[in-house]
Amino acid sequence: MVKKEVPPASANTNDTALGVISRQFREMSRIRIESLLASFPKLIPTNTQHTTVETSDVRFVYQPLEDLYILLITNKTSNILLDIDTLHLFARVVSDMCRTADEREILTKSFEILGAFDEIVSMGYREQVNLIQVRSVLEMESHEEKIQEIIARNKEAEAKEELKRRAKQLEMQRREQQRRTASSGGGSNYLGGGVTGYSPVPRYDAPDPTPSRITTSSPALSNARAPAFKGSGMKLGSKKTKQAELIDALGGDVLASPSLSTDVSTPPTPSVSSPAASAFSERGSVPEIVAESVHMVVKEQISLSLLRDGGVQSMELKGDMNLLITDADLAHIKIGLSPPSTDFGNSLQFKQHPNVAKFAPGKERVVALKDPSRAFPVGQSLAVLKWRYNGTDESNVPLSINCWPSPSNDGTCEVSIEYELENENVSLYDVVISIPLPDGSYPTVTSHSGEWSLNPSSHSIAWTIPAISWNEDTKSGSLIFNVGGDDAGAFFPVDVSFVAKGSLAGVNVESVIKTSGERVDTFSVDSLLTVDEYLVV
Repeated sequence: MVKKEVPPASANTNDTALGVISRQFREMSRIRIESLLASFPKLIPTNTQHTTVETSDVRFVYQPLEDLYILLITNKTSNILLDIDTLHLFARVVSDMCRTADEREILTKSFEILGAFDEIVSMGYREQVNLIQVRSVLEMESHEEKIQEIIARNKEAEAKEELKRRAKQLEMQRREQQRRTASSGGGSNYLGGGVTGYSPVPRYDAPDPTPSRITTSSPALSNARAPAFKGSGMKLGSKKTKQAELIDALGGDVLASPSLSTDVSTPPTPSVSSPAASAFSERGSVPEIVAESVHMVVKEQISLSLLRDGGVQSMELKGDMNLLITDADLAHIKIGLSPPSTDFGNSLQFKQHPNVAKFAPGKERVVALKDPSRAFPVGQSLAVLKWRYNGTDESNVPLSINCWPSPSNDGTCEVSIEYELENENVSLYDVVISIPLPDGSYPTVTSHSGEWSLNPSSHSIAWTIPAISWNEDTKSGSLIFNVGGDDAGAFFPVDVSFVAKGSLAGVNVESVIKTSGERVDTFSVDSLLTVDEYLVV
C-alpha cells in the first residue's frame, strides 16, 4: 500500500519502454516496475500538452528529455502539484550533471544521478531542497577543512624556513671558528686552545634571520666588521638538539633539498656575487639574446597606479638605449627606428647623447652622430638615447587589471580578478599579482588560470602566471575566490610585478646602415621592461 504524496518510483525511459536507470523509493518488485514501464508508452496521448497519465492504480507524471522521458510513477491519491515540482527538480538535476541527455551519458553518470535522487526523496518523502543545495551536498566540500589544510601548509613552510635559518647560523659559527683558529696559528691539541687547551666556541647572534648571500672579503675588513660574539663556554650539542627537533617535526623531507644535504661539518664555499648573477635576476625568465657585433640594449622601467573603478591615477615610463660595437669596421653606422605602434603624442620626450643628432620633426627617427666622419666607440657601451613619458592615458597601459569584490549577505565576499594584455609590443614573464586578504580569513579558490599560493608574511594571495603574450591563450586570464569578510576595500591595493620583453614606448630597431650606405644585416637588440611600481588602488 502506497501512502499519500509518496512517489513510488522515478526512472529515465525511452520510447520502447526500456528503462535506462530506475530508483524505487518504496518496496516494489522488479516485475511490477517493468510492467508499469512497458505499459507507459501505450498510454501517452498524442497531440496534447498534458504530461500526466492515469490508470486504475497509478499515475504517470512524465517530462520529455531530448530522446528520453523522465518518468515519476505515483499513486492516484498523491498531490499532483508536488509530484510535478519533484519531477522538474529531477529533470534539472539530470541536465546539470550530464552534458547531453543521451543514454550513454546518463549511464556514465548513473551513480551520481541516483545519489542526487536520494537527496531529493528520502524514505519515500520529498525533501525541502533545491538544485544548489543538492549540488553542494554532492560536492562534499568543507570550508573548515580547507582552512585547516592551508594553516598546516603555512606552519610547515615556517618550520622549513626556521630550519634553514638555523642551518645558516651553524655554518657561520663554524666559519668564524675556523677563521679564528687560522688567524691564531692553530694548535697542536684537539681543541685548538693555547696554554690551557680550551677555547670557547663563540655563539653568533645573527641580526638578519635569512641572509640571502654570503660574500668574501679581505682579512682586515673581516676583522673590522666582525659581528658581536658571546664567549659563554662550550655549548656542545645544544644547537644540534634544536636542529634535530626541527628535522623530526618536518619528517626529514627538508634534508632532501640540495642546500641542506651536504655534510654540515664541512664549511661551504662562500659565494661571490657577480654582475652576471644580478643581471640574470633582473631579467628573470626573459630569454637571453646572443650579442652580435652591433648590439643594442633597450631598457625601460614603468611606475603605474591604476584606479579600481577604472582610469589611470599616474603613469611614468623611463627608458634608454645603449649601443655596444665590437667590430671596428662597423663603427660608422646610423640606426633607423621603426615607426611607433602606440601614439604617445608630445608626452613622450626623447633626449639624445650630446654627440648624437636629434630627431628631425616629421621624418624617420634615426640615431646617428652629428659628425658623420666620427665613429662610435668600439668595445664600450654608450648610452645614445633616453626617453620619458608621464601621463594618464589608459590606452598606454600594458596590462589591465580588474579586481571586483562582491560582498554577500552571509559575511563572505566573492572576489573576481582578471587581467588582459593591452600592448602587442611586449611579452610578460614571471607575472605575480598579489591581492591582500582580510585579517584572519583564508580564500577558497573556485576558478583560476595560472597558479596561486598564499603569502603568510603579507597575508595575501599570490597569483602567478609564467608568461603572457599577445598571440597565446595567456593573453587574458581570471581568478575567482571566496573569503570571509564584507569590506571591499580590504582587497586593495593590488600589487603587480613582472619582467617583459619588448619596448612599451615602441623604440624598436628597424635597420642598421653604414654611413657609406651599405646595409648591416646582422645586429642584435635586447629589449627589457621592468616594474618599479604597479598598483591598483
